[in-house]
Amino acid sequence: MRLMILSLLILASCASPAPEYFGATRHDLEIDGIRFAVFVKESEAEVIRLGYLSRKDRARVPELMMQAASQASGCEAIANSLTSRIPGDTGEGKVSLRC
Repeated sequence: MRLMILSLLILASCASPAPEYFGATRHDLEIDGIRFAVFVKESEAEVIRLGYLSRKDRARVPELMMQAASQASGCEAIANSLTSRIPGDTGEGKVSLRC
């Protein structure tokens, strides 16, 4: 049981980009107490939320992901461009950028 918990904690702290972002520049930042790994490549960014959040704390994450993409890239995150492989997922998202 302890090994399983330790493994989950280690995996939760790792963030690997989607294959299309391999080679992208990684930026680690924290906004409003939530840590993100942001991978910037050309006019897009993949944002990965790090750590655990309760269900009630997840509502604010999409807006923070947009901020993280802008902050990491130095570009403007295009409004309503945040998408995820799993609809409603606050763990990972892709944002289109206007540079």
